[in-house]
Amino acid sequence: MSSLSNQEVSFGSDEFIVSKTDTQGRIVYANRVFMRVSNYPESALLGQHHNIIRHPDMPRGVFHGLWETLKSGEEFFGFVKNTTSDGGYYWVFANVTPDYEDGKLVGYFSVRRTVPRRAKEEIEKIYAEMNAIERSTERGAAPAASWNAMVANVKELHGVSYEEFIIDLYNKHR
Repeated sequence: MSSLSNQEVSFGSDEFIVSKTDTQGRIVYANRVFMRVSNYPESALLGQHHNIIRHPDMPRGVFHGLWETLKSGEEFFGFVKNTTSDGGYYWVFANVTPDYEDGKLVGYFSVRRTVPRRAKEEIEKIYAEMNAIERSTERGAAPAASWNAMVANVKELHGVSYEEFIIDLYNKHR
């Protein structure tokens, strides 16, 4: 990947970025919208860990929360800033769900939509706070610390769970 730029890539509000991973987070399917927006050919995505598109602005705590939620068998909702192969970025509202075959976990589906501008502005403030916590916390403990602080702040300020807050944030601005 080239160096990061401030070039934001967009996609249509009627389009969905879809991918499927195995249980370890390696991509086994990517739809054409995913390939176009991320600027990766299918051959560069398949078999790679999904974090190939992780943007360094993203708090590691969000992924800590994602994996904790998925390990509990629940679906995860969240806002994610990703990188493109040429250094640009794009925001998504992600819904990640466990995929079972014959009762056995085989991987995860992720369906991503565009992020409303106002929701993005709100989540960027929250993520800045999470990143500050991660910078001031021992590396190994940082993801859980920032996730737990964010969840507690959401509960204290809004009186709802993380999931309720995130879904409401998306819905009220779309």
